[in-house]
Amino acid sequence: MRFDLDKTEASITYKLLAASVVPRPIAWTVTLDKQGGINAAPFSFFNVMGSAPPIVALGIIGDKQKGFKDSARNIMDTGEFVVNLVPVSLVEKMNITSIDAPTGLNELELAGLTAAGSEHVKPPRIAESPVSFECINHAAVVTGPHQVLVIGRVLAIHIKDEFLIDAARGHVDTLKLDLVARTFGSGFARIGEPFDLIRPTWKNWQDKKS
Repeated sequence: MRFDLDKTEASITYKLLAASVVPRPIAWTVTLDKQGGINAAPFSFFNVMGSAPPIVALGIIGDKQKGFKDSARNIMDTGEFVVNLVPVSLVEKMNITSIDAPTGLNELELAGLTAAGSEHVKPPRIAESPVSFECINHAAVVTGPHQVLVIGRVLAIHIKDEFLIDAARGHVDTLKLDLVARTFGSGFARIGEPFDLIRPTWKNWQDKKS
């Protein structure tokens, strides 16, 4: 079946995208408002988009009551944010921070999480998270009514020592991180059975044919 999205209700479009593009990593995002108040919220329209320079992309859908979500507004106002990754051990606390709390409430305090100082940006990291990215707003593109695509440049990556295999070579124990990802509805997933594939080269491809 074909869905022509200009003729499809937005709620149906969301379900089609969210249920088919899986799994999606979770950007547990911490921002500050203009007054310095902390906001934390998870978003799953997120991924890495480059390494030189290091770029992440974060899609934040609008709120029916507020318009721009607090995270989006804060990023556009201050130009800074921190993305924290979510291990299985923190999913319940992450879920608490997704609450539709009133503007100005500190979700980190609500979830019993610890704010840790960042080096290059004002928003704090989540101390309990195994990986945190300090980011500045490289560009923010308003893609729809109160919907924004944030393109962030990563200034620093914090990884807890216990998850590093070889820091000098940039080797991370990905499986040990035990990160969760978003699927659809209220669903989440964790890495189950990873497997390796060797990327082919044109030379090897040609050698096999000769």
